[in-house]
Amino acid sequence: MSSVTVNASKVNLTWPDGKTSKFHNIWLRDLCQCEEHFHPTTKQRLQNTFEIPEDVQAKSASVEGDTLSVKWAYDNHVSKYPLEWLKLHSYDPVLVKEKTKKLPMTLWDGKDIQKNLPTVEFKAVMAGDEGVAEWTKKLYEFGFCFISGVPVDPKATEELTERLAYIRPTHYGGFWDFTSDLAKNDLAYTTFHLECHTDGTYWSDTPGLQLFHLLLHDGEGGETMLADGFRAAQLMKDKYPEEYAFLSKVRIPAHSAGEEAVCITPTVPQPIFTHHDITGELVQVRWNNDDRSCMDYWEDPEDVVKFYKAIRIWKKLLLENEFVVKLVPGTCLIFDNWRVLHGRKAFNGQRRMCGAYINRDDYVSRAKILNLGRDEVIKSL
Repeated sequence: MSSVTVNASKVNLTWPDGKTSKFHNIWLRDLCQCEEHFHPTTKQRLQNTFEIPEDVQAKSASVEGDTLSVKWAYDNHVSKYPLEWLKLHSYDPVLVKEKTKKLPMTLWDGKDIQKNLPTVEFKAVMAGDEGVAEWTKKLYEFGFCFISGVPVDPKATEELTERLAYIRPTHYGGFWDFTSDLAKNDLAYTTFHLECHTDGTYWSDTPGLQLFHLLLHDGEGGETMLADGFRAAQLMKDKYPEEYAFLSKVRIPAHSAGEEAVCITPTVPQPIFTHHDITGELVQVRWNNDDRSCMDYWEDPEDVVKFYKAIRIWKKLLLENEFVVKLVPGTCLIFDNWRVLHGRKAFNGQRRMCGAYINRDDYVSRAKILNLGRDEVIKSL
């Protein structure tokens, strides 16, 4: 059974296994879980943090069943905290490292993944949330997914995209329907070969997902290349740790400047590999050599040589792990633009494509809610 003591600055909760979690009074009072201070529906704070005395004192505390009750000296308010919530959020010491379950993630190489491409049916996705759950689970696990049986119609493709989340508008528009006519002054609107890359390295907030549907192609070429950037990054970290560390540090400027009225650059240039500040895990790969701007600032001028050596290694690993697929009308491709790099081989003839961007946060929210359940997702708030 858990027990509790209080002192001038903290509430000390001892668990049945003998470990003691120490919570500052100000922290507990600020995070009071009662309906007066935390809205049960909106999950937003109602407590006015700045009305709490800095030296707030606990008059008493007790454990009853699965709840800790604390009575505060300055206003006699009784705050109640579920013990499960307190264990989850214990910070002195940390008792739970992973606050919620994680969706599975499988790294892949180009040869193996082609044996069983992640695919869902358009009808299933459009029929209900069960189909969307399967779609987002496969998309999260592999970083990409095909959707088969899609009507060869931009409207149907747009409706499919919106089953997941809202379409993100950019200077390219919202939902695209384009050919290689340079309607936008970007290499995507040409017939040129495009090496594997991620989109939007020139935006501060890069798109999370990208969806393509080939509507028509009456020529040759135009195959799509895909590569798991997280797998290539892991290989680089294992085999070339110094170069990996370097590309996790050096910031690469980028730009979109083809349109007369547009010159977009990120507020802060980012490295190829971005890691979580707390856990250290890789969370994003950003790489587009075509959109890379002039790099004329270096901590050490000799880093120029290091940079070109490192990106050659990175390019080699991407090539070794990519696979090539020919998109066809009726099958859409969606991929995680923070993880999976994509490219396109040169082509001839008329080629019509439609598609859209989706913000990453909205997609991840939907994937977790549908596959883990709302209670599991929000329990750590």
